[in-house]
Amino acid sequence: MLTRVLFIVVIITSALLVVNSTQASPVETFEFQDDVTKVRFQALSKELRCPKCQNQNLADSNSTVASALRLDLYNLLIQGRSDAEIIDLMVGRYGEFVLYRPRVSSLTYVLWFGPALLIFIGMIVVFLILRRKPIIKEELVLNLEQQEQLKKLLADGDDTSLASKSNQEQANKE
Repeated sequence: MLTRVLFIVVIITSALLVVNSTQASPVETFEFQDDVTKVRFQALSKELRCPKCQNQNLADSNSTVASALRLDLYNLLIQGRSDAEIIDLMVGRYGEFVLYRPRVSSLTYVLWFGPALLIFIGMIVVFLILRRKPIIKEELVLNLEQQEQLKKLLADGDDTSLASKSNQEQANKE
């Protein structure tokens, strides 16, 4: 019985290892002329966003779109294009979305300055609320007429509570 269980565990473990090893994606290897170009490639691939994978840069994405863009990036660097030219070309193709840090322009003012504006407005609101005058104690004092009404209500409440208690006591005695 123990050998059967051991055999089943070995079969399942080896099947899982085979399945996991076949899902590994191929690694792209690019040969660069010098270390400066390699560093530029790595920096640009981390700065540019994959259009398909919403929140991954080109270096981290395994999609075919990112793979094609990495190849384009490599070819542009080999051609001797500057970083600014490459970024302009990518923005021209895919829009500002391809940049993790969008440029400050009339289209992105809300993105850059909106959070600071909302925090500033929030601070003003908090300041105005805290600055509001506290309630004056004079308004809390009852005038003579209100005090008499309060005493009458309390006295009526005591009379009704005493009457209900005596009724309960009589009912309990019977």
